[in-house]
Amino acid sequence: MKRPGIPNPDPAAFIKANLPISPVPSIPEIRLHTAGPASGLWRLAGRREADPPPYWAYPWAGGAVLARHLLDQPETVAGRRVLDLGAGSGLVAIAAAKAGAGAVTAVDIDANAVAAIGLNAAINGVDIVARAADIIEDAPPEIDLLVVGDLFYDPALALRVMAFLRRCRASGIEVLIGDPERAYLPQSELSRIATHAVADFGGGSSRGAVPAGVFSLFGNG
Repeated sequence: MKRPGIPNPDPAAFIKANLPISPVPSIPEIRLHTAGPASGLWRLAGRREADPPPYWAYPWAGGAVLARHLLDQPETVAGRRVLDLGAGSGLVAIAAAKAGAGAVTAVDIDANAVAAIGLNAAINGVDIVARAADIIEDAPPEIDLLVVGDLFYDPALALRVMAFLRRCRASGIEVLIGDPERAYLPQSELSRIATHAVADFGGGSSRGAVPAGVFSLFGNG
């Protein structure tokens, strides 16, 4: 909960002042504002200091493996309209833009994440349209490729996300998912197309790399 009487700071100004810029582990081509132990993110998020940190401020394996894959296989996105769902820091969207996507949109429900995406895109010299919205009950967007990293950590969210991804795939949109095989990843509907060892903030106390996969939703051409 937000502490009474303490206004939330301006997101962009706070991120610039408190989240240093550093290369992403396993993806040195991209630099991001990333939180550290002294960042005080609770002040930005309106949370108590002991509450879970905002996901966008840290690297996670699903986004990292997608970003690595897109940079290594630029033909996946070259000239295409790409949407990064649950974009967080914008890592995957930035990778898509650097790999030659024709247009990139990053969507996240957290307005602070959208502020971070704008800053991170500028650091990396790419143009991204960032939106704060929940679109997974909407009709499929007018895009060619939907990329989704790290959205299968919660059972209720996973069900909603998969319903949206199925609708997108049925409308002709290619769907790629990055995930370190968390519990609610629906692998029976997916085909693995790549595996990379990447860093994962969600890996607990271990700071080493973890294997993560890039999966396509069945029916992708």
